[in-house]
Amino acid sequence: MGCPNQCVFCNQRSISGCREFHESDVKMMIEQSLATVEDGAEVEIAFFGGSFTGIDRDLMCRLLELAEGYVRAGSVSAIRLSTRPDYISEEILSILARYSVRTVELGIQSLSDKVLTASGRGHSAEQARNACRMVRKAGFSLVGQMMIGLPASTEDDEIATAAEICSLGASAARIYPTVVFYDTPLYTMMQNGEYTPLDVASAAKRSAAALRELIKNDVPCIRIGLCASEDLLSAETVAQGPNHPAMGELVWNEFYYEEIKRLLADKHLLGESAELFVNQTELSKVIGHRRSNLIRIERETGTKLKVRGRADVKGMILAKGTETSGRSTKPCI
Repeated sequence: MGCPNQCVFCNQRSISGCREFHESDVKMMIEQSLATVEDGAEVEIAFFGGSFTGIDRDLMCRLLELAEGYVRAGSVSAIRLSTRPDYISEEILSILARYSVRTVELGIQSLSDKVLTASGRGHSAEQARNACRMVRKAGFSLVGQMMIGLPASTEDDEIATAAEICSLGASAARIYPTVVFYDTPLYTMMQNGEYTPLDVASAAKRSAAALRELIKNDVPCIRIGLCASEDLLSAETVAQGPNHPAMGELVWNEFYYEEIKRLLADKHLLGESAELFVNQTELSKVIGHRRSNLIRIERETGTKLKVRGRADVKGMILAKGTETSGRSTKPCI
């Protein structure tokens, strides 16, 4: 709801998994979800799946009032919502400020005007920048949502977008590789040879480049890839593109693969035997699916690498023999 615009990539019913909305269902959905939450867990009510600040004002306020009741009761800590940059205004922000809205997520997608135009976004990069500034000035946490592989987009455009999301004050970001859904203008463009979707490997590489920019600026990436719902994995919904159920894992694998290569080169250990220490929580991401990163490193550089997890390590520490030489990457997210 709330979005009359037709971006070329969007089939909102497929993306949200919801084909209709009934206000009367909301309380039941919240109650059912709260019943699954463990005591003491921090919980938010999130209005996602459309442009929340673009829906009918009375409906928006009724939904916020309903959510606010759960905040007052102590069942949830805050409210968050997603919307478009051109559906942010002083009036809207003043309404949100009456309630316990903590976080506003903006579907920025790209901060390149050529990409926004080719994608039929309906707003400019400067409008998106201004919306980010307004959200931050009003005291809300900002989350920037960006896309990889949009029409006319390059890896440099995506790195620049990630960098700007950071500089505009985002406290977190999401990265979504572009997937081609049926019944969208993008599907028609693909059929006409006007658009070629990224394959999984290319999407992982380009997403990792954007992720690197976020990490460099200490901005957590809280989601990579579309949610692996039944609809989004269905061949009846997705025509083509990198809709991999483990896209986030593939991107993190690619990120660490590049970081390991840089670290080995920095310490002049390419082609040698070396040992890498990482935090235990990041071990599987560093090693890669079925040891893919270690296999790639050995095949491409001749380096025999062992990776060990340690609870006291932040970043990565590289060792050869009894000597340790560290290049501390940003703490992992």
